[in-house]
Amino acid sequence: MRHDHELNAEQLKELVAEFKLAIKDGTGKDFPTDPMDQVWGAIGAVFGSWMNDRAVVYRRTYGIPHEWGTAVNVQAMVFGNLGDDCATGVALTRNVAVGTPGINGDYLINAQGEDVVAGIRTPKRIEETLEQDMPAAYKQLKDIGRKLEKHYKEVQDLEFTVQKGRVWMLQTRNAKRTGFAAVRIAVDLVNEGLISKEEALRAKRIPADDLNQLLQPVYDPQSKKKANADGRLLAKGINAGPGAASGKICFHASDAEALWQKDNKVELILVRRETSPEDLRGMKIAKGILTAFGGASSHAALVSRQMGKACIVGCGDLQVDYHHKTVSVGDKVLREGDVISIDGFTGEVFEGEVEVRPSEIIQVLLHKTLKPEESETYSRYAQLMTWVDQARRLKVRTNADEPKQASEAIAFGAEGIGLCRTEHMFFGHIDEFRE
Repeated sequence: MRHDHELNAEQLKELVAEFKLAIKDGTGKDFPTDPMDQVWGAIGAVFGSWMNDRAVVYRRTYGIPHEWGTAVNVQAMVFGNLGDDCATGVALTRNVAVGTPGINGDYLINAQGEDVVAGIRTPKRIEETLEQDMPAAYKQLKDIGRKLEKHYKEVQDLEFTVQKGRVWMLQTRNAKRTGFAAVRIAVDLVNEGLISKEEALRAKRIPADDLNQLLQPVYDPQSKKKANADGRLLAKGINAGPGAASGKICFHASDAEALWQKDNKVELILVRRETSPEDLRGMKIAKGILTAFGGASSHAALVSRQMGKACIVGCGDLQVDYHHKTVSVGDKVLREGDVISIDGFTGEVFEGEVEVRPSEIIQVLLHKTLKPEESETYSRYAQLMTWVDQARRLKVRTNADEPKQASEAIAFGAEGIGLCRTEHMFFGHIDEFRE
């Protein structure tokens, strides 16, 4: 038995009794049976969570003021777990990993919402099977998504429940996305007439740091082909956060922190059955995240995209053993410290290190090994930079100490040299000067 929904009624009763005992041992009180006591207890727990360690770390990471506080929504329940004509899920009006249009996301039949976002089960994909499973609900969800995106003029992250065939919307919010997706979505929304060029350039839509993701290396196709031929492809999961990441396997956030404190250049892949907010510190340190369970709306996927990390979730072939610190795929067993490579674009997991090559933008601008028209990523990046040049009021110059630095900066749009430290040039010829 691997999933909670496989428990029968008697097993669930036994589990509830154990949880009630654990609560009494921990709090000294019986679990409340009055509904209002339960509601106020839940509200208090949300307010109290504002100052827990993982919430403080998250706010520091993303510059959220500590004095803001949090809010609690109390709303009537609808149930996605009353039978096979019920479901729950998280839908996105566009792909927030790479920016492609179309409704997508995760759902589970006969389940509640926490089952989807907690990552403890690997859900189905909306764009692949919901139309077949629930055609009326799929059509309604697509229509609602279109209306909300048009109203908010932004990609939406929708939480929904299907109860007895009827779709209920629980919430909508602007979706978090990767730098790859942010650029494509902003350009596409302008081209579709939903937003202006000026709106596309707002920092909230494309934070400046997110553009760095477009410049990160990607795996070399020939190296991947060779890794496949050598039998190093271990498994394939859901590509939840684009990017190429190779590093040593690490199973716990605390271990990742300890390794990083010894060597802040260590490259790690955090491997988990699923992640939770307690793993935030380790996720921040790791180059990439790999989980056995969960979908594109799980905690691991959401946080990885926000951090710009390569991420693969729902890799069901993985057997993660925390006690022995191993991860196995069939007869293949890898231990903590072994190196793996994950491709967040394709969902592939490889044993050992796979060679990388420069991003498509660098290939076009610097190396000239790729034609502009051959890269969709570059074409949208170039379109965005054209709008930036039209809107900006400052000229940009570069700090450069060597000809190579100057030529690279000019290729990316710099209009001259702002600072040139001649002592660095001399350091490169220090022996000649000493003579």
